[in-house]
Amino acid sequence: MARCCACAGPDDDRARTQLAAITGAPARPDAAPAALIDGEPGHASGPFTLDGLTAVGEVTLHNRSELLAALAAAGAAAPAGCPDGELLLRCWARLGAAGVRAAEGMFVLIVVDGADLVLIRDQVGARTVFYARAGGCWAASTSLRSLRHWPALGTGLNLAAVRSFLTFAYLPGEETLLSGVLEALPGRILRLAADGTSTQESYWEPSDAVARADGLPAGELGPGVYASRLRTLLEDATRSRLPQGEKVAVLLSGGVDSSLVTALAAELHTHPVHTYSISFGDELPNELGYSGLVAEHCGTRHRILTVSGDQVAARLADTVALLDSPVGDPLTVPNLMLAEAVAGDGLRVSLNGEGGDPVFGGPKNLPMLVHELHRDDPSPGARAEAYLRSYRKCYQDLPALLTPEALRALADEPHPERFVAPYLRPGAMQSLLNQLLHCNLRTKGAHHILTKVERLTASQGVQGRSPLFDRRVIDHAFATPPRWKLNGTVEKWVLKEAVRDLLPDTVTDRPKSGMRVPVQKWLRGPLHELSGDLLLGGRSRQRGLLRPDTIRTWMRGEGALLPRQGGKLWLVLTLELWLRAYDL
Repeated sequence: MARCCACAGPDDDRARTQLAAITGAPARPDAAPAALIDGEPGHASGPFTLDGLTAVGEVTLHNRSELLAALAAAGAAAPAGCPDGELLLRCWARLGAAGVRAAEGMFVLIVVDGADLVLIRDQVGARTVFYARAGGCWAASTSLRSLRHWPALGTGLNLAAVRSFLTFAYLPGEETLLSGVLEALPGRILRLAADGTSTQESYWEPSDAVARADGLPAGELGPGVYASRLRTLLEDATRSRLPQGEKVAVLLSGGVDSSLVTALAAELHTHPVHTYSISFGDELPNELGYSGLVAEHCGTRHRILTVSGDQVAARLADTVALLDSPVGDPLTVPNLMLAEAVAGDGLRVSLNGEGGDPVFGGPKNLPMLVHELHRDDPSPGARAEAYLRSYRKCYQDLPALLTPEALRALADEPHPERFVAPYLRPGAMQSLLNQLLHCNLRTKGAHHILTKVERLTASQGVQGRSPLFDRRVIDHAFATPPRWKLNGTVEKWVLKEAVRDLLPDTVTDRPKSGMRVPVQKWLRGPLHELSGDLLLGGRSRQRGLLRPDTIRTWMRGEGALLPRQGGKLWLVLTLELWLRAYDL
């Protein structure tokens, strides 16, 4: 298991010196300008060379045969057994952006092209890459930690990103918590030139103007046509992600998204399907009845993992340290323990139901839809402001949570609205629902859900794959009229109709409840002392970001009209642990 890194600059020797400084390897005059970083969990391979290009990457392709055929048709046949990273390099070198667009999978590729670096990230953001410039060179790596320790960079804490994290519970765009370090965006080919400039090409972006693409007939279509076509695409997306000749895992919460992936895997796979569910203890509400029903219905080998608050407290710091950017999601430790269970059972691929809400619409869109009915300010800024508030994290608490010094330092920094405003006005999407879904896909999908899944599963040598984030499924979802996604009060209607015959109606038609994580109970119990020590301790105070009086108020269960202090404390606790893990 490894991650990867590359450097480029005006002269090869300087680039090799900087690369050696990042990787810790000796600088050699004959060394490649790209290298693997051992000891950090990832799926990196390379370097690959082709016609003067050198590349490393983390590449898993789901449609190798299509890509090999496309190269052969272009007169540039590739060896049938070449690694996925080399195959993607050949697609880009021979076919350009069209070759990358044709690739289905989870990938980042870093290409050294003379004195330039080229970064290619997959359409939806299943894998990611970071970049920075120092010492006259560009460096890019799939490990943020490696850039943190690049001596020439001299990076520090990016205060604007702290505000973004407290607003979203993740970082929703290019920004990282390290000053001077940026994250490449999904669906883009980014060229970093030797003169310090950069250019970016979008090779894929969803649009609701593709309604007749993907095999749909022309003319006004009935809902059954959309559901039928979606069923075909879901089967293709699941089939292409099943491991050949191996058993597969599915993380089964009991909701409709993970249940339909379980049903499709059970129907399409020729090897055993193992399902895994989480319990936080018999005394707490759970969805085990639904997940058990689906497992029995689909004939899977089902396993329930019980996660205690003590385990979460003991493992939270190490889990947060696995992430390139913090995620204020209380399921990180349970997610890691699920990946450990999958690996412990000898499985290498786990499917999940992630993507159902960002792609087809879930209950978190409801506050924005209600706001639209009652808004009296028609400006785009008002909609973006409402969107930030709808997250219900710490956005509205910032004046009371951040110290006066931090607030003054942020006065001239760009506002977090910039991450969502471009999606929330007519452009690629005309309807409000599609604008919300587009925003969710490009922010939470690419920078929270998928990257979290990737890092936690990769730490155990497992590949976490998400059929509902398949590019063709997404294209079809946006081509489907909004009324067939939100049909009256029924959310994800077309998705449910597409798989209705696969699942019991009690699962298909059940209301969304989400995973009920006992955050408040953990923070009052096994995490109470740890939270106090970390958030009120000397190191946090020296950093000067958060006001201790507000932290104390929240720890007493006060300071909010609704009992959301637990979620807010979880957010700042996660931030504190991540900053310590990255020595900031």
